[in-house]
Amino acid sequence: MSIKATVIDFKGEKAVELVAGKYRAIVAPFLGSNVIRLQDTEEDLEILRYEDDLTVEDLKKQPEVYGLPTLYLPNRLKGGKLKVSDATYQLPVNDPLGNHIHGFLHHREHEIVSVGTEGSGAIVKTAYTYDEKDEFFKYLPVSFKAEFTFLLNDSGLHMSFTMTNTSDKQLPYGVCNHTAMKAPFTKDGDPFKTHLYVPVGEKWEIDKHCIPTGECLPITNHDRQYLTGSQIPVKQVIDNDVYFAEEGTYDGDPFYGTVAVDDETGNAVVYEVCRDFKFWIIWNDLGEKGYYCPEPMTWIIDAPNQPIPADESGYRELAPGESHTLTERIYTVKRK
Repeated sequence: MSIKATVIDFKGEKAVELVAGKYRAIVAPFLGSNVIRLQDTEEDLEILRYEDDLTVEDLKKQPEVYGLPTLYLPNRLKGGKLKVSDATYQLPVNDPLGNHIHGFLHHREHEIVSVGTEGSGAIVKTAYTYDEKDEFFKYLPVSFKAEFTFLLNDSGLHMSFTMTNTSDKQLPYGVCNHTAMKAPFTKDGDPFKTHLYVPVGEKWEIDKHCIPTGECLPITNHDRQYLTGSQIPVKQVIDNDVYFAEEGTYDGDPFYGTVAVDDETGNAVVYEVCRDFKFWIIWNDLGEKGYYCPEPMTWIIDAPNQPIPADESGYRELAPGESHTLTERIYTVKRK
């Protein structure tokens, strides 16, 4: 099996190419440690949204809608307000709906810590130190370190993300991935023959500002299509379907994640996440751009400000010196 990890020039920026078996990935430290490309080269599958003619400037303008970006803070905070147990912070309002959206981590240039091979895999580690040198620190003066590990082997792309509170204050801890999945992901595939399975629970109601109302909505046939694996994730508008994440089954085993299947070839893209991700938001940018985002989130939209218990909203803080790690995996299989 071919295994390599190489620092490459990506259109004038430094990136890392990982190759292991049938998989190839490109990690972009210059773009917040985004996995800007992931392929199954045996089956000619383009797993994440990637376009050859994209410039670096294009990527930097909209890093949320390409590849696998990690967002801190996740989604929206109403009016930019961030309530923590020991402080209240006012973040800039950067969303037309009157909120702060998506934070800053995915916009920063990260450090390449190490590149190499490990056993039967190719690996890169990156990091970002957030402190007073960051322009956002005037809004959120709570320092932390973010560390990423990307391991590519014959069982797919494995990602781990660790945050450590390096301050003397409480660090609000909410993370999401704005994962941009290509659909169809097969060459010359039919979008109407690409189907998505997501084991979802109750659906949250959101208001016109995209903030939860605290109520849940009745489950409709549209929602049930996620559960039956019959949802077509493009060619229709999916505008912030927000659900509790639930454990489902895949090939008879317990499963926590999403599965996209190309009916014509039997190829499937499997996206597994750890159970710290308690919610799914599914969105497809009006449905006509050939991608959709199944976004796993550790806390619900606007969780710090919501008048609901933390065990329901997913709200969490890291104490000084405390760390927490999240894990994910993306791989492909051939269904019979």
